[in-house]
Amino acid sequence: MPPEPQVTRRPGALAFSGPLRMSDAEGLWSAMQEKAAESKERKLDFDLAGVPVVDGAVMALLVELRAELAAQGVEANFINASPLVQPLVHLYRGDAPPTAIRLPGRPSMLEVLGDAVSHLFEQLRRNSGFLGELLGSLGGVLWRPAAGNFQAVPSLAARAGADGVPIVLLLNLLLGFVMGYQSAQALQTYGANVYVAQLVGISVTRELAPLMTAIIMSGRSGASYTAELGTMGVSQEIDALRVMGFDPMQFLVLPRIIALVLVAPALTLLGDVVGVFGGAIVGVMSLDVSMQSYAGQLKATVLTSDVITGLVKSAAFAVCIALIGCQQGFSTTGAAAGVGRSTTNTVVICLFTIVVVDTLFTIVFRMLHV
Repeated sequence: MPPEPQVTRRPGALAFSGPLRMSDAEGLWSAMQEKAAESKERKLDFDLAGVPVVDGAVMALLVELRAELAAQGVEANFINASPLVQPLVHLYRGDAPPTAIRLPGRPSMLEVLGDAVSHLFEQLRRNSGFLGELLGSLGGVLWRPAAGNFQAVPSLAARAGADGVPIVLLLNLLLGFVMGYQSAQALQTYGANVYVAQLVGISVTRELAPLMTAIIMSGRSGASYTAELGTMGVSQEIDALRVMGFDPMQFLVLPRIIALVLVAPALTLLGDVVGVFGGAIVGVMSLDVSMQSYAGQLKATVLTSDVITGLVKSAAFAVCIALIGCQQGFSTTGAAAGVGRSTTNTVVICLFTIVVVDTLFTIVFRMLHV
């Protein structure tokens, strides 16, 4: 049975004895670090006189320890290596000056700003390329409609719309209920109980139902699009489509945009209905408003233009969500971790974009007196 390798410390050196095999690498590394830490000298050579043979992995560890000591200002060299060991020392550059280990420093504010600007321009470049490719594919579909993957639209619309109806109905119902309940005390103070219909109806149809529906679609459809396309990208399925002559934009992206644009107004309209019904519950139960009075006030104050503005917003939100979800999916790299990262980015970017687009629509509608 071969002798066990040993590491002993003596003045100015670490002495190694016995064969240094890869199977002993873990124990040797711990022993070397412990012995080196005990030494306070500025020179600590590695004496290999008692080493008949050494594996490459162990030699790599010795060279790494030598570099660490050099970074601490301790000089270390390989000495007394036998003719069988010296070629391996030379192969792993143990007889060359150690490579300095540069510890990463704290980046300056200018470096952080530069990285942020560089990342921003890279994102703009990718987004511009994606939009350009999408517009080119859209032109191709308009020129030759048979190139579009329209048969996938019904199934995509069912997933984005029908599967999302329960959560849309529930949240908008609760939203209308909360709006009515929060305003109940103020309305009772001024004896304006019947105006709960006006307050809930206009806020739900113009703002809350489109916004809530878009938020739900961001978490469901937007994230789903990114996860699907991102997984296809990292598994090279999108590249396979290109090799087979299919345009990924026409085959994957356009059907998803069309499906989301079709279902978003329908979900918003359902949200309008249940939202005003939630306000009616509060009016009947807490404000002593009859259903006839509530319905009459709703009919008198909520105009068709209020409903239409909400539907226009929802369609615009759907386009943004589909574009962001598909773009993030196409730019996914790095297997499962990359898919998860892109999915998170999709939800965050969609929510931010929805608020910005909603603000722009509000300003435009205000200027147009709609």
